Amino acid sequence: MTGGLKDGETDEEFLHSPFIRKQGNIYKPNNKDMDNDSMSGMKTMQDVHTKEIDLVNRDPKRLNDDVVKVDFEDVIAEPAGTYSFDGVWKASFTTFTVTKYWCYRLLTALVGIPLALVWGIFFAILSFIHIWAVVPCVKSYLIEIHCVSRVYSICVHTFCDPLFEAMGKCFSSIRISTTKGV
Repeated sequence: MTGGLKDGETDEEFLHSPFIRKQGNIYKPNNKDMDNDSMSGMKTMQDVHTKEIDLVNRDPKRLNDDVVKVDFEDVIAEPAGTYSFDGVWKASFTTFTVTKYWCYRLLTALVGIPLALVWGIFFAILSFIHIWAVVPCVKSYLIEIHCVSRVYSICVHTFCDPLFEAMGKCFSSIRISTTKGV
């Protein structure tokens, strides 16, 4: 995919569009102004590292909807007939809400960035191990087990099939009948 769309082709026919650098075509590094004819109709992919984050909706995949969504009413409730003073109830609500809000902000300010670093390293290592160790080992295992399965299949067909076929012929003449005695 070094050029644009050919006659009669639509951009839906391509599963993935090529990544386009701003400096020029990746296949022609000296071409600073990319050929506009080769770029017409092609979609460009955004670099993952320049993705903008949403500061309004910080949980777009709703990971924490049912886990940590705790409000004052979820923790403290007074049943009918056992009410405290209205001022105490309002002060308790305000104290709970403000304390939870500022403690969370303080903890994220102190521990959030180091934990983000730790989790970034962890998932980078996990991805590295998966890509460079797990998948090649599994592919190697599947290739080797295929060879073993052929040898095993040959052994079964060579030794077990005649044995079980002979046993089947021997036991095929046996007739069992049951009678109910009074």
